[in-house]
Formats: sequence, structure tokens, C-alpha cells
Amino acid sequence: MQRVFPFLSLPQSIIVLRLSMALIFLLHSVVRLCNGTIPRFANYLTEKGMPLGKAWVIAITVFEIAGSVLLILNYFTRATAIGFIILLLAGIVLIHAERGWFVGEHGSGGCEYSFILIIALLVIAAADTDKKRPV
Repeated sequence: MQRVFPFLSLPQSIIVLRLSMALIFLLHSVVRLCNGTIPRFANYLTEKGMPLGKAWVIAITVFEIAGSVLLILNYFTRATAIGFIILLLAGIVLIHAERGWFVGEHGSGGCEYSFILIIALLVIAAADTDKKRPV
């Protein structure tokens, strides 16, 4: 059997997508820890009117790390995807929407990247066929 691009089956592609999403969220949170931007992010949230900004940032960071591990292990995949989608939607409302649609070349921090991450998480959740898992 001759394989054609993308040289992966659909189940293999879903695994690659799930692991890639885990890597994105894991690196996003680890960089926040390593470069010391937690206080800056906390101040930003506080300025946006959210009380306990630092507690929120710590909770977000912990969820991103734990959720990434769960995605890597393919455990509680749907529930984790829902959590990440909620996190991304909150980010769109609080941060990205006021900056427009485009993230890079044509804009400055818009919501297009969050949008495609949400779509990828929907695909991952839809592909989770383990009926024993919650959600």
C-alpha cells in the first residue's frame, strides 16, 4: 500500500495534534514560570478589573501544566479540552478581542491564534472515543 501525504492515518494525525497541543500549553506555562512574567500578567489582570490577579495566573499556570500532562497521557482528554477552551475564550474576552483578529504581521495580539487552538481542541475532544472517561 502506497502512502501519500500526510503519510499518517487519521488516528495517528489525532495523536500528533493532541501531543502538539500539549506541547504548546506546556511550553507556554513553563516559559511564564522561567522568565518571571507571572507578576506582570497578574498586574495586567488586576488592571482589567479581576481581583486576585496573581492567584488567577498561578491557577492558569497550574492548569496548563496539569492539562498538558493529561493530554500527553491521553487521560481525561475531553474534560481537559473543555478546560483549555474555557481558558482560551476567557483570554479572547480579556486580552485578545480588543486587539483585533490578527496576531502577527497585520495586527498585535489578536484572537486568530486562540481561535485555531479552540478548533484543534474541539477536534481532539471529538476524537476521544473512550466512553469510560468523563464528559
